[in-house]
Amino acid sequence: MNSPHIIAHRGDSRNAPENTMAAFRSAIKCGADGVEFDVQLAADGVPVVVHDYDLQRTAGRREKIGELTSKQLAQVDVGKWFGEKFAGETVPTLLSILEMYSNSGGPIFIELKCESGDYSDLVTNVCDLIRESPLMPRVIVKSFRLAAIGEVRFRLPDVQTAALFEPSIMTILRRRQYIIAMAREFGAHQISLHTSLATAKLAELAKQSGMPTTVWTADSSRWIARCRERNIDNLITNDPGKMLAARR
Repeated sequence: MNSPHIIAHRGDSRNAPENTMAAFRSAIKCGADGVEFDVQLAADGVPVVVHDYDLQRTAGRREKIGELTSKQLAQVDVGKWFGEKFAGETVPTLLSILEMYSNSGGPIFIELKCESGDYSDLVTNVCDLIRESPLMPRVIVKSFRLAAIGEVRFRLPDVQTAALFEPSIMTILRRRQYIIAMAREFGAHQISLHTSLATAKLAELAKQSGMPTTVWTADSSRWIARCRERNIDNLITNDPGKMLAARR
């Protein structure tokens, strides 16, 4: 049974530095069904693939991503922190990752990283790239900032979108079932839930609403059975090789 789909979180981030070409190559090599990664804008407006808003954790530098151009980021070593053999891995562009995945199948989850309330340029530039890509039917654009989902739908009506929810949402909503209503209100096609939110009841409500469900970030093989029991479509994991083996 090939369910749930195993989605590599920031590439094969258990075995290579996250969001690098090495991590994406490793995810493809191990046979992950799809991939998930984060996108921000560099100073020159180019969408780049990186999670943190600064380079402190992965490069030991204080600059923010938005302060450097994509060409400058392509010179920053974000691999050595993970291991010497990854020294020289740099921040890739969204375009380079889409090109890498042109010869492999499966869904491509793109998370929009919106540090401030101004996400219009990020949405516009990402949508422009996706629009020109033959991979668009495989792309799901997602974000915690749900208003950005609405703008993606406006600019690119044919692309799939997902509303992201983390545990703190329950400080706003009284019941998990309201997650479905909130996602629908902002025009999302799918929901992406932290493991703590992915109850059987919520997954069933999502199914009844025609909304595919993704769970993140699950590294325990026990989640394979849980996803099957709860009709969860996609499982995002740091260790796709391990989870693929558990799914067999």
